[in-house]
Amino acid sequence: MFSHMMLGANDIDASKKFYDAILAELGHKPGILDPKGRVLYPNRQGSFLLTKPIDGNDANHGNGSTLGFAAASPEQVNAWFEAGLKAGGTECEDAPGIRSGGGINLYLAYLRDPSGNKICASHRVMD
Repeated sequence: MFSHMMLGANDIDASKKFYDAILAELGHKPGILDPKGRVLYPNRQGSFLLTKPIDGNDANHGNGSTLGFAAASPEQVNAWFEAGLKAGGTECEDAPGIRSGGGINLYLAYLRDPSGNKICASHRVMD
């Protein structure tokens, strides 16, 4: 459905360190710094990018926005969460665990990245 997702980052180095750590837990390679100073995480489905805002203002999080990353298991979600805390992320929402709604059970963990963006790792729990 999406070709790419891009988040604003105030400190590209700190953000790259953070996302390299959490995305490694999901099986992704470290980000690639391009000539414009953006960090690119490509995969077969599209790309995830980090950038300083082009208008020169500080990056800030979108109130009500969450970017979710797919995980293969609850254990992978937990590893993602722990790696994020160690790499400068902060906890938000409830502790990692199952959330149910609309007949779907998801194992979720939420973090704020170094720029305050709300992100999530999720695994669909099959009954």
